[in-house]
Amino acid sequence: MAPIATAFATGMMVPSYYHRIGDTRPQAVRKTGDTFMAAKRKPRTIGELRKIGYQVRPIRDEMRQNLVKKLKTGEQLFPGIVGYEDSVIPQLENAILAGQDVILLGERGQAKTRIIRSLVNLLDDEIPAIAGCEINDNPLNPVCRACRDKCEEMGDKVEITWLPREARYSEKLATPDISIADLIGEVDPIRVAEGRYLSDELTIHYGLIPRTNRGIFSINELPDLPERIQVGLFNLLEERDIQIKGYRIQLPLDIYVVASANPEDYTNRGRIITPLKDRYGAQVRTHYPQTIEDEIDIVERERSRFGELEDTIVMPQYLKEIIAEFTALARRSPEIDQRSGVSVRISISNYETVASNALRRSLLCGEKLAVPRMSDLPAMVASTTGKVELESFEEGREPRLIEEITKKAVLSVFGRYFNTQDLEPLVQRFEEGLIVDTGSEIPSREYVKKFKKIERIKEFLAPLEIGESPEMFAAGAEFALEGLHLNRRLNRDHTNGRYRYSS
Repeated sequence: MAPIATAFATGMMVPSYYHRIGDTRPQAVRKTGDTFMAAKRKPRTIGELRKIGYQVRPIRDEMRQNLVKKLKTGEQLFPGIVGYEDSVIPQLENAILAGQDVILLGERGQAKTRIIRSLVNLLDDEIPAIAGCEINDNPLNPVCRACRDKCEEMGDKVEITWLPREARYSEKLATPDISIADLIGEVDPIRVAEGRYLSDELTIHYGLIPRTNRGIFSINELPDLPERIQVGLFNLLEERDIQIKGYRIQLPLDIYVVASANPEDYTNRGRIITPLKDRYGAQVRTHYPQTIEDEIDIVERERSRFGELEDTIVMPQYLKEIIAEFTALARRSPEIDQRSGVSVRISISNYETVASNALRRSLLCGEKLAVPRMSDLPAMVASTTGKVELESFEEGREPRLIEEITKKAVLSVFGRYFNTQDLEPLVQRFEEGLIVDTGSEIPSREYVKKFKKIERIKEFLAPLEIGESPEMFAAGAEFALEGLHLNRRLNRDHTNGRYRYSS
């Protein structure tokens, strides 16, 4: 591409020396520069586009070249995607560099749709297309009948428009009622009523795929697409064209096709027929976060904020780890159907629910901070129920299973912060008769009063970095008590929504 054409394509300004008076430049450069300066704007007709030497790139070349630039500069390709740096993203980059269509295969809640939508960042800021064309026709090589006729009649005077990258992406959720007409096209009865013959190509109403010409088209949950509709995609993926009804036309489309699918769908609700899978160049397997740190990072990015109350909510690090550990344990539980997956949305919802319960308490008790505690964790039943599928159905089993997994998560995280031997002096006080009641509705100041006579209590809780806040102290005290109980060092009774710890 010529330097000035590149400037148009990227939105860059031409260097000032192109405008200076003087004939030291080569004639070709001077002529191109004069043409550019005469326009002083984006080309608005095919003729103006030709004068600047603009070259239209196929979408695969466009995405490949833009990816190469990002890789060379170290620019982040998929902002907001966590945990795929060494697995999914390299495979996807390979597919794009090879110009291959892609299927993203993974369970629910693995950011498949977000990754697909992020591919738009690999498109140019904008590209030229014939104005008014339904399929974003290439001004220098139109393929639809209407644009060809217009070019024959008006030549270089045909107007063009500039498509932003966002307008070059479309997606369709595969549903049982989808039809070939939705994806490919159908006869438009209104155009027939206007006097056109049924055999006239101009009677066609194009579907979603042709309207995404020179862009990225995504099919979400591809296995749910009826098999007879999947057959209609064969030509698109191999010959790069589509056929509409009985018309003797084959529209050569320039489309990058990507799809998402759940492994469960291959055997349960539907399947991707083998010839269609064969036509996709790459199948990239996604996965859930492989570390607690990645899970927490995703939750922090995706959770809802609490508006003007956000600054009053303080989520202790150990609580974040418990919520993430809960989800990790659920993904390994034999009692949960792992084929359907345990989404990161569970971690996000549980984080929001526990924070909300703490916020409600702070408002009722007039506390400055809302700090979640162990006694807030039972609220996670509401945000977890329905998001997991059990291997066997038993009435009331789901809440009990959630409680069991929560205990395991607390015990696991407690072991990262404490050695029970270091807390023996605290256990000794309970053996001497100390009894402590905890609950989600008890004000934090009550914990301070109850524990103030225990020597070195803040020293015991030092690994939690509670500071001087009574709300943080109450949360830390509950964590220590629950950890000692789960390590069989304290007894715990549950009555009327409160927990009583004793020797």
